[in-house]
Amino acid sequence: MADVLTWTVQQRLELEERAEVLRKELAEVEGRLVRLEAAEAVFGEWAEATDGGRRSSGIVDPDPDPDPDPDPDPEPVAVTPGAAGMRLVPERVDGMGMEVLTSDYRRIMEIVADADGPVMAKDVARALGRELTPAKVEPVRGQLRKLADRGWLSRTGAGRYLPR
Repeated sequence: MADVLTWTVQQRLELEERAEVLRKELAEVEGRLVRLEAAEAVFGEWAEATDGGRRSSGIVDPDPDPDPDPDPDPEPVAVTPGAAGMRLVPERVDGMGMEVLTSDYRRIMEIVADADGPVMAKDVARALGRELTPAKVEPVRGQLRKLADRGWLSRTGAGRYLPR
């Protein structure tokens, strides 16, 4: 009986140590995520302020010499969501329809809207036909978070999502 108690205590201590390591790792990953989200916001603001880099940002060019032979007829550039600083998920305003979203984000919105209640990222990943591994679910979680941050979905305290 004492051996079982000793083994149980050892297992608990090992799991507590492992949990602490994982908590530290999670805090590190969350810190990186916050920094990347801040960088995305700063770049998005810059892109909006400079029309995707087509207008001067006011930053001094270290090489002020113009191109000696500028191309008089530049190639047209296809503008798609995500190109030239355009947001894949714009801030939602009244009267805005899902047609402004890419097909991937529209599909996610349809899945959330068709659900019987709040959905988790793994539910959406499953509906998209993805494997339920962290590598496949985490991108979906990021897409859901982006939709919620920009006003397209509501996020509950438990990390579940609802249509607005």
